[in-house]
Amino acid sequence: MTTKLSLAALSSLPANVAYPRYERGALTPGILHFGVGNFHRAHQAVYLDDLFNAGLGHDWALVGAGVFDGEKAGRDKLAQQDWLTTIVEQDEEKRSARVTGSMIDFVAPADASAIIARLADPAIRIVSMTITEGGYFIDPASGVFDPKHPHIAADAGNPAGPKTVFGLILAGLVRRRAAGIKPFTVMSCDNIPHNGRVTADGVIGLASLIDPDLAAWVRDHVAFPNSMVDRITPATSDRERAILADEFGVDDAWPVFCEPFRQWVLEDRFTDGRPPLEKVGVQFVPDVSPYEVMKIRILNGGHAAIAYPAGLMDIHFVHEAMQEPLVRGFLDKIEHDEIIPEVPPVPDTDLEDYYRLIDKRFANPRIGDTVRRLCLDGSNRQPKFIIPTIADRLKGGRPVQGLALESALWCRYCFGETDSGAVIEPNDPNWDRMQATAVAARDNPSAWLTMDDIYGDVGRSQVFAKAFAHALKTLWAHGARETLTRYLAGRL
Repeated sequence: MTTKLSLAALSSLPANVAYPRYERGALTPGILHFGVGNFHRAHQAVYLDDLFNAGLGHDWALVGAGVFDGEKAGRDKLAQQDWLTTIVEQDEEKRSARVTGSMIDFVAPADASAIIARLADPAIRIVSMTITEGGYFIDPASGVFDPKHPHIAADAGNPAGPKTVFGLILAGLVRRRAAGIKPFTVMSCDNIPHNGRVTADGVIGLASLIDPDLAAWVRDHVAFPNSMVDRITPATSDRERAILADEFGVDDAWPVFCEPFRQWVLEDRFTDGRPPLEKVGVQFVPDVSPYEVMKIRILNGGHAAIAYPAGLMDIHFVHEAMQEPLVRGFLDKIEHDEIIPEVPPVPDTDLEDYYRLIDKRFANPRIGDTVRRLCLDGSNRQPKFIIPTIADRLKGGRPVQGLALESALWCRYCFGETDSGAVIEPNDPNWDRMQATAVAARDNPSAWLTMDDIYGDVGRSQVFAKAFAHALKTLWAHGARETLTRYLAGRL
C-alpha cells in the first residue's frame, strides 16, 4: 500500500521516509526560480530544505516559474502534491528517501504578466535559474551573448510581453526600478563557465537593445554571482516511480533520484541579502573560476568522453559504460593525458582525488543515468566542456590525440547509427544540421570542423584536423571498440 504525497499525508508516511521538520505554513517567499526540473529540486531546493530544517532562513522559500508551455505538466504534478518532492539518494550500499518542502508556489508557466508581478514583489530578493546551456543565447564559438538571436530580438521589440527568461527578468527589474524597490540578485545555477557573467551579458545585452540608460542601471545595481553546481540527477521515469512506491511506500508523480554527492560553490555577491547557506554546506568564495573550470573540464568533459563511445556500442546506462574496460580506460587515459593537465590549481583540492571521486560517481550502479542523456545537446555542450581544453593544448603545443578522438566519436554518433546498425534517434536541438554534417564528414572529415560557430579556431588548426580525420576514418573502418583498443595500446 502506498501513501499519496501531500501536506496532509506527511505524518502518515512510512518511518523510513524523512519529511520537513519545519512548519510549512510559516515559510514566506524569497527566491523565484526559473527551470523547475530534477536538478534544481535535487540541489538548490535540498540545500534550502536543510536550512529550513535547521530553523533558519524561513523567509527564503522558493517560487517556481517557467517560460515554456511544456513546463505546465511538471507544475500540475507538483500542484497535486502541494509542491512537495521526494528525493531518493542512492549508491551501491543503500537508498534513502526524504520529502522536501522548500517550494511553496509555482507561477503558471508562460504567463508573463503573472511572472513579472511576482518578480516585482519586494519579497523576492533572488531570481535563480537552471535553464540549461541553450537558454543563454550564447554564440558557441565566441562564448559571447548573441543579441541577434530571434528570441532576443523579439523581446527587444516587445519588452512588455517578453518570452525569454532574460526578458522576464528585465521586465521585473524595470517595474522595481519604477517603484523604487531594490533590485533582486540574479543567480545562475547552470553548468556554464562564468555563469554569472554570462547571465549579466544576456540581461544587460537585452537591456542595451531597449534602452542604454536601463542597461547602465542594471550594470550598476544588479548582482550576478558566479557559481559552480554539481549533482548527478537523471530524468524521472516509471522505473523511479515504481522503486519509490515499492521500497518506500510513497506515491509521488515526479520524484527525483540522485547520487548522495552534491556541491555548490558560490560567490558572495548579492544585491539584497541572501539565505545563510554556508550553514548547510555551500562554499562561499571570492572567485568561483578555479572550481568551475575543474568541474566543467574533468566531470562534464569526462561525461562526454564516455558518452559517445558507449552510445556507439549500444550501452544504455552510464554505470554499464563504466563496466566496459574500453570506455573506462578511455576516460582514464584522456583525463590524465590531456584534460587534468589543463586544469589550473584549485584551492584546497587535489585534482587526482577529485577525478577518483568522479570515477566512482560515474560507476554508481543505482543512479540509472542514461548514456543518451549524456549524449544530448552536444552542439551546445562540446564548445563549453571539450573544445576549450583542446584550444589550450594547441596553444601550448601539446598533443590532442585523445580529444580529437572524443570529437570524432561525437561526429560518428551524430551520423545517427550505432556500430551495430541501430538507429540513434534525434538527440540534439540542432540534430538535422549535425546529422547532415556528420554524413558529409564520413568521406570528408574536414566538413565537421567547418562548423565555425562550434569549433572556432580549433577547427582551423591543421594539427587538430589531422588527428581528427585519422580518428574518424579509423572509427568508420574499424568501429568504436577496435578504435579504442588501438588508442589505449598507443597504436592509433
